[in-house]
Amino acid sequence: MSSFSRFAAIAVAASLLSLLSAGPSRAQDAIPGVPRELLEDIATGSRILADLGVVDAFGHVSARHPTNPHHFLMARSIAPAQVTANDIMEFDENGEPVDARNRAVFLERFIHAEIYKARPDVSAVVHTHSPGVVPFSVSHTPLKPLYHNAAFLGTGAPVWDIGKEFGATNMLVSNNVIGKSLAATLGDKSVVLMRGHGDVAVGPSVKAAVFRAYYTDVYAKLQAQAIGLGRDVTYLSAEEAAKADAVNMVIMDRAWALWKQRAQSAK
Repeated sequence: MSSFSRFAAIAVAASLLSLLSAGPSRAQDAIPGVPRELLEDIATGSRILADLGVVDAFGHVSARHPTNPHHFLMARSIAPAQVTANDIMEFDENGEPVDARNRAVFLERFIHAEIYKARPDVSAVVHTHSPGVVPFSVSHTPLKPLYHNAAFLGTGAPVWDIGKEFGATNMLVSNNVIGKSLAATLGDKSVVLMRGHGDVAVGPSVKAAVFRAYYTDVYAKLQAQAIGLGRDVTYLSAEEAAKADAVNMVIMDRAWALWKQRAQSAK
């Protein structure tokens, strides 16, 4: 074997060894046109919400595809605490996987598909079965902000009742028709409650949607406590809510950094 051939063989072997030691290759796991950072944000957001107790084995986080706005990105069907960047898949505008590769997908992906269709301003969607929120989804007490971190609720949080349009169901958003109905009830709001089910929070980024999903849960518990005191509750005015929400959108990176650190240490 010539010196050149020997050198080439060594180089190829070294490259293969490097790929094997690094785990699954980025070429295999990459989604065209999607920065790795966005995939990591979706995975991190999922683990954050699990660490904060907003989701358990169920719930999901998605983001709009950055170069193909008709598509979105979401993990395969897996518990939120277990999501990694390599679990993220691409879905088309109808919620169908672009390259399934025999991976199981979430039944309620149609929540995300129809919201992205209806809301061009939304870049991320979170669906949870938030324990704090569910009681408000079945009562006639609306969520209204009484402290600044939940100021995004100042414009309202409508309740969507699947039974009103679809009768007795399994309570799941299992097709595009049901998803479209949910998206219509969300309207231009940041959060929609799902009767007897949970809620959906949206935002201009994964960080914003996760922030809203978490503080919707926290806030619902606080409002229930305040109502339980037996006196009239003083809520934020519309102007106060708008001003506080503008500040929250600027400072939420501080919360994200802390939550990310905690979620990573919990792995």
